[in-house]
Amino acid sequence: MRPDDANVAGNVHGGTILKMIEEAGAIISTRHCNSQNGERCVAALARVERTDFLSPMCIGEVAHVSAEITYTSKHSVEVQVNVMSENILTGTKKLTNKATLWYVPLSLKNVDKVLEVPPVVYSRQEQEEEGRKRYEAQKLERMETKWRNGDIVQPVLNPEPNTVSYSQSSLIHLVGPSDCTLHGFVHGGVTMKLMDEVAGIVAARHCKTNIVTASVDAINFHDKIRKGCVITISGRMTFTSNKSMEIEVLVDADPVVDNSQKRYRAASAFFTYVSLSQEGKSLPVPQLVPETEDEKKRFEEGKGRYLQMKAKRQGRAEPQP
Repeated sequence: MRPDDANVAGNVHGGTILKMIEEAGAIISTRHCNSQNGERCVAALARVERTDFLSPMCIGEVAHVSAEITYTSKHSVEVQVNVMSENILTGTKKLTNKATLWYVPLSLKNVDKVLEVPPVVYSRQEQEEEGRKRYEAQKLERMETKWRNGDIVQPVLNPEPNTVSYSQSSLIHLVGPSDCTLHGFVHGGVTMKLMDEVAGIVAARHCKTNIVTASVDAINFHDKIRKGCVITISGRMTFTSNKSMEIEVLVDADPVVDNSQKRYRAASAFFTYVSLSQEGKSLPVPQLVPETEDEKKRFEEGKGRYLQMKAKRQGRAEPQP
């Protein structure tokens, strides 16, 4: 990892790591989907499950990214990706990230056509049953996110500190050839990196300290983004605990060169950030002040997600009898 991969705190940018994770997932799923004779295809990212940043990766370390297919349905592939960092001076290795991604195979002849996925061979029958449960759960969650697709982030004049409007931020990006696959659609990793940048700006504006990505809740990709689109990545604070911030990020695509298509929601996610001192120690987070009824509702929803994840972590930490 090189200096241009660093964030303000001096560690590797969370968006850079997300991009590496997506590239590994895209490679292994595309290989698998083309492993049998038939129509050629490319695997497109549909969803990223919750991704935890377990340990920071430092500049000068070597990143090892490994990917494994853990489940296939008729039209989708589940990929588990692990990221290890290696200090090449001492040989020390540590696990920095774990992620689960879902891909769908799109025909090279017609990118709107989803092809069937070759089945994977499981070593145990339980693996297939567990994978099916994960598939059904993520399918249900994807459906539940679609109701938010009409929601937009509106600017507010002279907002008060610690309010949602004070820290909300947007980034506008013209999709060029370097952002896209050979077929003219944006790499999922490029979108995730831009989303992480906007979420980081929101967190920094709210705290006015060094901030780092702690985790990413499920990222849902609702539609493909074509080359030539102008995308608007908007972020807003939804919830704060004592030491963490939840930020909702929305990606809207505007096909400016195609008058037949209107602006649409392309992706959405929740990012969690923590505030750090100059020495890298966790700091208290200024509490968010929700003003409108919608902001108060989003705050309670974020609180529910926070408590649910906290309970899961505590459950994993409890010793087994």
